[in-house]
Amino acid sequence: MSKWWRAAATTAGVQRSTASARRRSYFTIQAIPREVTGSRVSSRDRAQGRIPAVVFSQNCVQSKPNDPTSIVAGGSVSRKFLLTTERKQIKAIIDSIDLPFFYSTTFPLQIRAGSGSSTLLESGKIHRDEETGKILNLVFVWAEDGTKLKVDVPVVFKGEHECPGLKKGGYLNKIRPTLKFLCPAEHIRQKIEIDISQLDVEDKVSLHDIDVHPTWKLLSKNEAIPVCKIKATVDR
Repeated sequence: MSKWWRAAATTAGVQRSTASARRRSYFTIQAIPREVTGSRVSSRDRAQGRIPAVVFSQNCVQSKPNDPTSIVAGGSVSRKFLLTTERKQIKAIIDSIDLPFFYSTTFPLQIRAGSGSSTLLESGKIHRDEETGKILNLVFVWAEDGTKLKVDVPVVFKGEHECPGLKKGGYLNKIRPTLKFLCPAEHIRQKIEIDISQLDVEDKVSLHDIDVHPTWKLLSKNEAIPVCKIKATVDR
């Protein structure tokens, strides 16, 4: 059986520990091609401890210059790859990264018996069995550098222990747990951190208050929409 193809991605002059190398390869998704689809084939893969996966090529563009929500797939030639992945590895990655951040995390892909390697962005689609919670299918988006993609980025709040409004008995109303952006694949971030350490009761953070990479385009017509607000306890 063919060996795993590995991209030569090393940094000269930097010594790496064995533990560090293991962590990096651990987050490289291993996959093998599959040429056929269907419920029988998928069931057989799952019985063998694998998860069927699909990789799409996607390059999004803004069709209307004045409408940031008018994002459609570009006219470039589309690619679609049918793969299967190891269930144990995918489950371990999700357990380590936490599910919300898995959707906005990029991973190297190594394909056995394949001819190359690239970077993948999880598109936010993990299909699970409603009763058991077992992962049934994965959908990925191919994310070459320069490719613009729609990404739902989770919001993480920091500074809660120092927040004056919370110390006064208020509570944090998390209005937007994720934010949707159009951004180049090489500038995708796993999360957006919002500092609330200076917020008092009734203070809020709106979309236009958030600093992101200059290449990011917020997919919202109204940037005054609040992301979070410190509410008084009596209003709860």
